Amino acid sequence: MPKAILSVYDKTGLLDFAAGLHALGWTLLASGGTAKLLHANGLPATEVSDYTGSPEILGGRVKTLHPAIHGGLLARPIPEHLAELHALGWDYIDLVAVNLYPFEQTIARPGVSLADAVENIDIGGVTLIRAAAKNHERVTLACDPADYPTVLAELHAGGVTPATRLRLAVKGFEQTAHYDTAISAYLAGQVS
Repeated sequence: MPKAILSVYDKTGLLDFAAGLHALGWTLLASGGTAKLLHANGLPATEVSDYTGSPEILGGRVKTLHPAIHGGLLARPIPEHLAELHALGWDYIDLVAVNLYPFEQTIARPGVSLADAVENIDIGGVTLIRAAAKNHERVTLACDPADYPTVLAELHAGGVTPATRLRLAVKGFEQTAHYDTAISAYLAGQVS
């Protein structure tokens, strides 16, 4: 059964996407508020902390940064990798739906403090995007809710095509590059 991890700040289109994945027989893993929203709407999802056996820590700062998650994303489609995952009680993760904390919107607010800006720097989301994008040969990345319908349509037609996975990987790397540029520019402006 294929697995998807859903960890989104912007929940636009999430319920329809998750319902579509569930209807296709996917197992859903979800973090924090994403899991709460899915459960509240009757969608089954395993919380990341239950899957990894590690609780969210540091007030939610660490949720998805765990070898069970990133091993499942970065494993190649070869018997040795799958055997290693299974020996640890884990499996492939085949799809990532993730979007990032609103750093640019945060720093655009008048009077925002450096502490507030820093708190809105996403770490786990960027790591999920990069892991999924790196392994796009096997993993589908959806870091933009506008891509959910395309991904679902291709899954209904038999699977997300390699060309689509590559296009979504490029989009992910572009998004993280833009995000990091915004962060570095803001922080450089704080240096006196």
